[in-house]
Amino acid sequence: MKIVHISTFDQRGGAARAAHRLHNGLQKIGVDSRMFVSDKASRDDSVVKYEPPADPWSRIRRELRRQSLTRSIEGYRTTAPAGLSFLADDRSVYGADPWRNLPENDLIQLHWILGFLDYSSFFRSLPLGKPVVWTMHGMDPMTGGCCYDNGCGRFAEECGACPQLGSHSASDLTHQVWQRKRDVYCKLGATQLHVVTPSRWLSDEVQRSSLLKRFTCTVIPNAVDTEIFAPRDRAVAREVVGAPQDARVVLFVADGLHVPRKGLHLLAEALTGIEKKIGIFLISLGPGQPPTLDGIPGLQVDSINSDRFLSFVYSAADLFVVPSLQDNLPNTVLESFACGTPVVGFAVGGIPDLVRPGLTGLLAKPRDPLDLRRAILELLSDGERLRNLAGTCRRIACEEYSLEIQARRYEIIYREMAERSKAWP
Repeated sequence: MKIVHISTFDQRGGAARAAHRLHNGLQKIGVDSRMFVSDKASRDDSVVKYEPPADPWSRIRRELRRQSLTRSIEGYRTTAPAGLSFLADDRSVYGADPWRNLPENDLIQLHWILGFLDYSSFFRSLPLGKPVVWTMHGMDPMTGGCCYDNGCGRFAEECGACPQLGSHSASDLTHQVWQRKRDVYCKLGATQLHVVTPSRWLSDEVQRSSLLKRFTCTVIPNAVDTEIFAPRDRAVAREVVGAPQDARVVLFVADGLHVPRKGLHLLAEALTGIEKKIGIFLISLGPGQPPTLDGIPGLQVDSINSDRFLSFVYSAADLFVVPSLQDNLPNTVLESFACGTPVVGFAVGGIPDLVRPGLTGLLAKPRDPLDLRRAILELLSDGERLRNLAGTCRRIACEEYSLEIQARRYEIIYREMAERSKAWP
């Protein structure tokens, strides 16, 4: 059975990293797995990069599509309340071109495909009965354009009058995107598409979705390589990272420190006013400018390209904090567990699937910086408790979130769908 994973990236961002880990896990259990991506950063020979046609007519078509996509969003730049953030359009400058070069496969596994996969051309080009599994790394497959809806809930009926665009029109761009998705999804057989969500929260959202609720949905958590992400000697880790040996080190990690949904501003509010004698040192990992905190020194690391080095960053910390306002099942939490670092986070999205109070960390009330401060100080003040939690984190990462466990759960779905596809005429 040949599996091909379609993903915009193979390494950049949490969704791509999760996709590549699944791909590696499948290969380790003997599944013929390949990736087909628009942007390749790894040296993995089993990852195939799409090379768009270079002839003049193809270049012109891509440019015309790019201009059309730009015009469709341009009018909202002045209305979006916090500045226009990324909108997950269902269209791509590539159109149908990539699917002429798709590696041979028995089943297609979709991941985060924005900017690469053109919904209409892709789904209309699917052979009759071709099985598709779609791992949702965000909400975008079932919304009119947002990766996270910030509690809007319009996707449950039909998008439009989008608050993230500052729109009051029921027929705005998000409604148009929603309609095009509806039109292509309705052409799929109910058993042809199987949705996978890493968290129970996102599975519940799928059941509310006007677009995807008729398809089978299974919860399979993300996985982590527990050989690469493993506890390192703390003194060595702090020496490597540049953190003080005698500090209480708090770690924050995000693809962008400026992204409001990741909640760094709430972590900063939680840490503000904590007595200097407690000795907190904040490591912020991710591009962007970290906040300046009076009395709390820190270190900002823009990016790390080595997972092994990243394991030293987690190991240097006493505590990892994930103050997200809305999130799926963060890879960062699994990485922290595997390195033996307990976690504090808001009880939102898929974070409660991972953070088990008293076992792997503590949960705080959503969007409540004072309760987040309580949880942080409660753990930092008890070294023996932190050490006990660290051991539990590592054990749970190995027993429940290994690459092999995840891959075998996917393999079951693949084989069931492959058998079912044989019944198609």
